[in-house]
Amino acid sequence: MRLLNESAETAVRHSRWVRFAFCILHSAFCIALSAACSARRLPLPSDSGSPLPDFPAIHARIASACGGVRTLTAELALRGRAGSRRLSGRLLAGFERPDSMRLEAVAPLGPPGFILTSQRGEAILLLPREDRVVRGESAEAVLGALTGVSLAPADLQAILTGCVVPVPKAIGGRLHEKGWASIDVEGGATLYLRRAGDWQLRAARRDGWHLEYLAWQGAFPRSIRLRSERSAAEVDMSATLSQIEANTDIDPAAFTGRVPSGARPLTLAELRDAGPLGDQE
Repeated sequence: MRLLNESAETAVRHSRWVRFAFCILHSAFCIALSAACSARRLPLPSDSGSPLPDFPAIHARIASACGGVRTLTAELALRGRAGSRRLSGRLLAGFERPDSMRLEAVAPLGPPGFILTSQRGEAILLLPREDRVVRGESAEAVLGALTGVSLAPADLQAILTGCVVPVPKAIGGRLHEKGWASIDVEGGATLYLRRAGDWQLRAARRDGWHLEYLAWQGAFPRSIRLRSERSAAEVDMSATLSQIEANTDIDPAAFTGRVPSGARPLTLAELRDAGPLGDQE
């Protein structure tokens, strides 16, 4: 993915920066409900289980690839529902540890739907079609208002790479019925594994989110389903990843928002009213 190695200005001009129709303030999120969102939930083990021998070594193996990811770029095809609104589209995402992120949504024609950049805990959301900008908020707050998915950049990168949490450390493990195993990691997350030759991550729970890892491509997930278990807006969304590249150099300018001088301020409350949370009152 050469885009994130170029300047942010050049990257915006490239047509491969995500195609995701987002008509904020003038209409709801566009799109059709994914079949994945009506798909049956993956049944997770409910028995108490028995101790899992060598759970630290098992976890070290499944986290070896994601734990070594310094930077990540990927195309994301999103489908699902947030609140009462249906979402679908394509994003191009870039991440760099510890907390840098860029998400861009480009409509098939015309300027991008939105550009979200975040670095050192501060985010800038630019809506070129509306000539509006959100500043001074965290990426977690902006993503929550925009899509209902309130996750910080490091958390989103961890989910997309299969680590589930940014710094996973196994603290316990259990064997369950029907070929399942579970591993608890610091911070309250639980990973659910099944054998595919060796153990493979199939699902996880963390911070009110239920994750299903539906398909893998090499060392990284190819298809992920994200469902909220306690959220202001009910979220059920699938993401299909492609063009995954890890540990390539990313121009720091990609994580710095370029805001036109005439852009008008937009508050987080206004953004929330226009997004999935706007239907919840």
